[in-house]
Amino acid sequence: MNISERIHNLRMARGISQEGLADKIGVSRQAVSKWESKQSTPDLDKIVLLSEFFEVTTDYLIKGIEDEKKQKKNINAHIFTVIATGLNFIGLILAWFIWSEKQQPMGAIVIGVIVVALGLMIFVVGMYVSSKESKIKAKRNFWLINIWLISYIPFSLIYKILFKHTLAPYKMSPKSYIFDMPFWIVYIVVCLSFMFFYIKSNSTK
Repeated sequence: MNISERIHNLRMARGISQEGLADKIGVSRQAVSKWESKQSTPDLDKIVLLSEFFEVTTDYLIKGIEDEKKQKKNINAHIFTVIATGLNFIGLILAWFIWSEKQQPMGAIVIGVIVVALGLMIFVVGMYVSSKESKIKAKRNFWLINIWLISYIPFSLIYKILFKHTLAPYKMSPKSYIFDMPFWIVYIVVCLSFMFFYIKSNSTK
């Protein structure tokens, strides 16, 4: 892998366009395009700026040599994202089962929250120990999926307490979907809004 490929891979991992990177470094988009297509090599001062922006060493950009700390953080963050997402999904399933089959709403809430919290802990640890390149995409994928899983029980609790005056991890019985459409509308709008602002904020970094 040469410097042009490393710049391209780091830019893609960061989720930024050539124009966006050019603005950050203070060059034209054409300059970035030439770097990535091997038509030219960035000057030393631009290599320093690139290394600071991508949070890598100049040795890595020029020679592909990672420092010791970087080498230790060579774990793929997507592994933690998959595990954490799986646990969050299992937490919702367990809460549903305990609530609907065992008729134990408090137990369902506690178990669901504990399992989801465990999933979040694994995700946080993964973001700390994994490599920078994999971390950016993994974090993006995690939140775009898990905002729907993590927020469901809290939304359901609020809905149940405010409108049903009961305590349960799920807001409805299977027979009341039509009557509880306001819940679905608010839940979907909030989650979609989070996704929109998350994508927008990260695209400007």
